[in-house]
Amino acid sequence: MSGRLGPTRVRDLAGYAAGVTLLSWLALRQWYGDLPPLSWFLPLSPALLALAEAIAAGQLRARIRHRPGAAPVEPLVAARSLALAKASAVVGAVMTGVWAGLLVYVLPRLDFLAAAGGDARTGAVGVAAALSLVGAALWLEYCCRTPTPPDSDRPARPDGSHLP
Repeated sequence: MSGRLGPTRVRDLAGYAAGVTLLSWLALRQWYGDLPPLSWFLPLSPALLALAEAIAAGQLRARIRHRPGAAPVEPLVAARSLALAKASAVVGAVMTGVWAGLLVYVLPRLDFLAAAGGDARTGAVGVAAALSLVGAALWLEYCCRTPTPPDSDRPARPDGSHLP
């Protein structure tokens, strides 16, 4: 293992979401009747975090790309932003699984569970909010990349000279 941190893979995030969807559905089969009523605004915190990360991504990208009027980026700020992006992507994928598990449980029961309609709306808001967090996190991670220098378009030899 090289110790190098690579980009977050959407495949991994989808795997987390699928696994948590199954676990959430299994838990709801057992304990759904014991849950308190779910409010539609309960899952909005990931959407607020997504908004903050999207704004931060735009500002960070301008600073990394040395846009006029943008202050340079301290390396530690970029590293912390990257860590936030990677963690938020995983949290968003897990929360997508939680809310999707709720939807998988309540949608087939809309006709005979009184709370299923409201919980389905909450689950839909939750899935949308969690997916927005995943998207914003991946965007922030992308914005943390440094631009490729123009002279590195050509492949180089081990001694540093460029190939023809």
